Amino acid sequence: MEANHAIPKNPIPTRETRTETADGLGRRTDAPRPGTLQWRDAFAAAAVFAAVAVVLLAMGRVPMCTCGYVKIWHGVVLSSETSQHLTDWYTFSHVIHGFAFYGLLWMVGRRWPLGARLACALVLEGAWEIFENTPFVINRYRAVTISLDYFGDSVLNSMSDMAAMTLGFVLAIRWPTWCIVAAVIVMEVFVGAMIRDNLALNILMLIHPVDAVRQWQAGA
Repeated sequence: MEANHAIPKNPIPTRETRTETADGLGRRTDAPRPGTLQWRDAFAAAAVFAAVAVVLLAMGRVPMCTCGYVKIWHGVVLSSETSQHLTDWYTFSHVIHGFAFYGLLWMVGRRWPLGARLACALVLEGAWEIFENTPFVINRYRAVTISLDYFGDSVLNSMSDMAAMTLGFVLAIRWPTWCIVAAVIVMEVFVGAMIRDNLALNILMLIHPVDAVRQWQAGA
């Protein structure tokens, strides 16, 4: 009686899959994939969060909204409380930052440990949070965009923005490229329709302000 030998199916590979290799004796070993987050990576990420918070506080940024309370969501764009609470319409932009940083670091350092790439992404995001809260950028926002009531982010909001970037980065690890692209399009279109602003328009207005766009946004 012949035994039936089932042929195992190969799993569908992803960008961050585990790989099996053979050692010098011909035995198969389950080698850790390049993209595996370890507990030590969480400590490294926490260190970046803490360092950015210390720098922002040293710059004179307020720890939380001066209104005296914290909202989970603040949806009024033309308000002095924008970028002061945990989340707002611009939180979606920071999720997209996570997608973008994952893609960038995958291209330039795909063989780096995933924890190292996440730490680099947090450093990039933290650097932007620090730069965004300098008088130069704050005054630029107020001069060329409709954000006349913008006086910088609270430290709490900056930490939340970094967390949103982290979420985007982690989602990019698991999601296929088409899903990431679709998510970016949906978020940009949805936020643009709701508040007449989004990441693309934000970048445009900071770098090369367009009067027609500003007038359109002012009508929101």
